[in-house]
Order: sequence, then C-alpha cells, then structure tokens
Amino acid sequence: MLCKTLSLLASLLVAALPGVAQELKPIPLPKPRMEGGMPLMEALKNRKTSREFSPAKLSPQILSDLLWAGFGINRPENAHRTAPSAMNSQEVDIYVATEDGSYVYDAAGNRLVPVAAGDIRAKTGKQEFVKIGPVSLLFVADLARLKKAKPEERDHYAAIDTGFICQNIYLYCASAGLSCVVHELDRDGLPEALKFKPEQKIVIAQTVGFPKEGATKK
Repeated sequence: MLCKTLSLLASLLVAALPGVAQELKPIPLPKPRMEGGMPLMEALKNRKTSREFSPAKLSPQILSDLLWAGFGINRPENAHRTAPSAMNSQEVDIYVATEDGSYVYDAAGNRLVPVAAGDIRAKTGKQEFVKIGPVSLLFVADLARLKKAKPEERDHYAAIDTGFICQNIYLYCASAGLSCVVHELDRDGLPEALKFKPEQKIVIAQTVGFPKEGATKK
C-alpha cells in the first residue's frame, strides 16, 4: 500500500512540473530479478572500471535489474531500499539518459518517468565514451529531503549516499558482465535541460553498457 501511494505521489509531482516531456511516455519496467546472479565475493573480485562500450542497447529487463540493484525497494512493507541513506532521507534520484530521452527512476512504480526528450548523453561527461554507452546515469540529490541534517552537512551526506548506490551498480555490472564507469560530468547545461529545482544537485554520473572487445579495465 505504501509503495502504491508513493508511486501515485511521484506521478502527480512529475505531472505538475513545467516542461515535462509530453512526447515521451512513462516506461514500465519488468519485475526485477531478485534471485540468482554471481555470488557476492565473486562479484567483488570481478568489480572493475571499463571505459569502452558497445553501443548496443540494454534490454528493459537488464535496466530494471540494474536500477533495482542500485536503489530499488527491497522491503515493500516500509519502502526501504537496496542502498542506505542518511536518516532514511532517500534524497538521491537516478536520472537515466538514453538515446531516446531522459527519465527519472520511480522505484515505487518500477518505471521510468519522462523528463526531457532528446539525447543528452554527450553532456553527461567529458570523455568520448559517454556518447557510446547506451545508458548514462545521473545521481541527483534533492537536498530538501535531508530535513534532519544540518544544512552545512547535506552535501556530505548526499555524496556518501550516492557512493552506496554507485557501488551497488558496480557490483551488479560485475555479476551481469556489463561495463561500468563513474565519471565527472559537464554540470553547466544539465540542470536546465532536465528542469531541476533549485535544491536539486548533481553529485556524479555513471555510464553503463555492454563491454567492447579489448576494453580498458582497472
């Protein structure tokens, strides 16, 4: 019940935002697969950074599994997540930039909610691979949700919480055989392109995709 209520509130919020892409439609995601995969210790052993990607698109199932692993709801009875957050603020949103447009992950509804049409992947980083990898993830902290934190500590908590999510995604990618890299980004045009509120702040970006043969690994 709580998850359904949160999903409805998210829908109403997005509908109320000015300039939300009307030409894009919400994308329902398949139910994430919560069983199987690589054992944790093996995934830790195989975790690596790869900066070369195939342009092949990720399937809806892989995208659902990836986002759920990063910051999905694993306890529906109280809407708690796969990654911790300071004082359970859940202040980090995952924006998903693809060739077709940009979306925000609605964990309660297990779907992608449209934000802006058009391909902004080239703006999500300063290296060429951001134009090739099929998915650029932007981790955006809504500092207003950190109500229990002191104002001077909110950036600090947002950065730590984003790190938890990024590592979850790294481990999922190790388990699923995907390439992944966390990287800096071009912050100048993205807030306007994605119609951020003043209290929203981009923390970092992460590109995910299938590996290219001969990719550089670290």
